[in-house]
Amino acid sequence: MSGKKVLAIILGGGQGSRLHPLTATRSKPAVPIAGKYRLVDIPISNCINSDIKRIFVLTQFNSASLNKHIKNTYHFSFFSSAFVDVLAAEQTPGNNTWFQGTADAVRQSMHHFLTLDYDYMLILSGDQLYQMDFNEMLEAHIKNKAEISIATIPVNGKDATSFGILKTNEKGAITSFIEKPATELLPEWISDTGEDMQKDGRNYLASMGIYIFNRKLLEKLMKNPDTMDFGKEIIPQAIDKNRVFSHQYEGYWTDIGNIESFFEANLGLTDDFPKFDLYNKERTIYTHARMLPTTKISGTILDRTVVADGCIINAGKIEHSVIGIRSRIDAETTVINTYMMGSDFYQPLEDIINPDIVSMGIGARCFIKNAILDKNCCIGDDVRINGGKHLSDSETDTYVVRDGIVVIKKGAIIPNGFII
Repeated sequence: MSGKKVLAIILGGGQGSRLHPLTATRSKPAVPIAGKYRLVDIPISNCINSDIKRIFVLTQFNSASLNKHIKNTYHFSFFSSAFVDVLAAEQTPGNNTWFQGTADAVRQSMHHFLTLDYDYMLILSGDQLYQMDFNEMLEAHIKNKAEISIATIPVNGKDATSFGILKTNEKGAITSFIEKPATELLPEWISDTGEDMQKDGRNYLASMGIYIFNRKLLEKLMKNPDTMDFGKEIIPQAIDKNRVFSHQYEGYWTDIGNIESFFEANLGLTDDFPKFDLYNKERTIYTHARMLPTTKISGTILDRTVVADGCIINAGKIEHSVIGIRSRIDAETTVINTYMMGSDFYQPLEDIINPDIVSMGIGARCFIKNAILDKNCCIGDDVRINGGKHLSDSETDTYVVRDGIVVIKKGAIIPNGFII
């Protein structure tokens, strides 16, 4: 199926308050993951791998770093029609408010899309981790003569209360939909998800927030200014009036909704066989090519650790951790269960050897456990950060504790001997 018929829209999400402080200075899609990528690279790479190369990213909060990343990363041939463009919320004569929801974001940007030639619009979320071939979904959409297709994933009862849950008939047409059902309602929403899924107790079909709309229907729906959200309003209203089908996906998918899910998704990359496979050549994840030197490691015991480019590591031990680009870790330091995002630049040597300056990276004889270190952190010598459920949620100028995970803020300076 030709990607030329498809226009992809990636929704940048709102303020990202549940990912605070990682979203204090950047939008949610620009949050660094896996030591070298940004969240937005995931849906864009899925599109490129599916030969869909006309992509808009809609955003309204802290969009400067996202703009910069996309401008520096996604360069297509001068002779192709491919592009990745950021559309920030803008005031127009017909509208002077922020995006009020997912559908409102598409509606406010609609005048940019109308001039383009497309038959189908693929609408994606900018804060999910998965690898999916959208062509399969598009082929099913055309075969079913659907007007809307929704990607769905089987989930268990515990997770079902956090998602939009739907039911289908034997042909896959969606017959009913409920947003975040209460636990006592769940027995009514059990679906036939297939033998393998049912063995795992995954009996409910959850919407993944991935939609394909026929152009004609989308343009008609967008003329109604009262509908603000796809999941809460447009999809439930369309089920009775239009051909709405489910496309069941059974691969790995996770929603990066809060600090805990973000932390687990990153540390999951250190597993022997990670559920999110960065090593699949047919499912390449693209990002900014930085031309960094190789990583240098001296005297360090490494166990289940992912290390990105350009690092200088002299630590004693690093275990079950993700170490991001340009990270520096000094001697006799132990790092466990930690995601260190790395740095945006290298510090001059004179700053590193100056005893009066806390250098970027992690100093000597530190102990760091259950932590996320945002970009450009400066952690002094003999610092102890011991995250865990014994810590209650709190926030200071330099760090935040969420669900027992200590998040050191971007550019924070933690002095020698500091203990959390």
